[in-house]
Amino acid sequence: MAKNVLFALLCGLTLSLTGCVTTTSQIATTESYTVDSETYQSTGKSQRIKFIVLHYTVSDNERSIQLLTQGQVSAHYLIMDSDDDNIYSLVPESERAWHAGDGGFSGRTILNDTSIGIEIVNKGIQPQYLNALKDSELEYHPYSHFVEFDDLQIKKVAQLVQDIAGRYKISPKNIIGHADLAPSRKIDPGAKFPWQRLHEEYGVGAWYDEADKRYFANEVILSTPTIREVKQAFRDYGYQINDTGVWDKASRDVIYAFQLHFRPLNPTGIMDVETYAILKALNKKYASRDDFY
Repeated sequence: MAKNVLFALLCGLTLSLTGCVTTTSQIATTESYTVDSETYQSTGKSQRIKFIVLHYTVSDNERSIQLLTQGQVSAHYLIMDSDDDNIYSLVPESERAWHAGDGGFSGRTILNDTSIGIEIVNKGIQPQYLNALKDSELEYHPYSHFVEFDDLQIKKVAQLVQDIAGRYKISPKNIIGHADLAPSRKIDPGAKFPWQRLHEEYGVGAWYDEADKRYFANEVILSTPTIREVKQAFRDYGYQINDTGVWDKASRDVIYAFQLHFRPLNPTGIMDVETYAILKALNKKYASRDDFY
């Protein structure tokens, strides 16, 4: 009772200032203003889409469709292994697909925000080799363990990537595989994805010049770089790699991902003269071509 009397007294004292009732504020009605997008335009801008990321689905057509349309994984496009002319758009390019996950490339992380994801139906590793890394002393899958892609799939990839890269002005070196951005988690699209063919026949993606590779191979023999110098060359190209002075497992994963992309016939995870020469040749050709802000 005393509390009620006290509340009434306080309410009476403050009524002129605040009132003792709860009111709902009104939302003001806005005027009809015009958004002018013609008079002034900024020059300091660039496309939001900076990467194209290629994946394989590790499944067949039916299961791939189910996973990419009903689960928590998605991609902008799906290329099946059926004999038809279709490329399936699953997520509009203006929206964010969930395909990249943790990782990074060219100084960017959270690549889902700045990339177009393309999934290609392919089993990845041949069934007889699925447990090869557990059942043997192998640390990484060699070229022979991977599944071939259909020729029609590659032609569809070429057309699609040509179109997307042209519209968004994507640097060739930022057309990458899932393994390139997440080397300790992923190995797709694998050793049998024909990066060199796409570059030479369709102008898609990055590839090194053979003459530069030979030049740098001779240079390396004359002056052996330190581990930290090699790792810096990986970072110069875009790979995320630590700066320790040893080839630990995380570092070997980066080497393997790089070899899957640029030396697919012999991916070992071991740093050698040829791998470093290819890396140097790529840096000569592409490392200064970033357009990031």
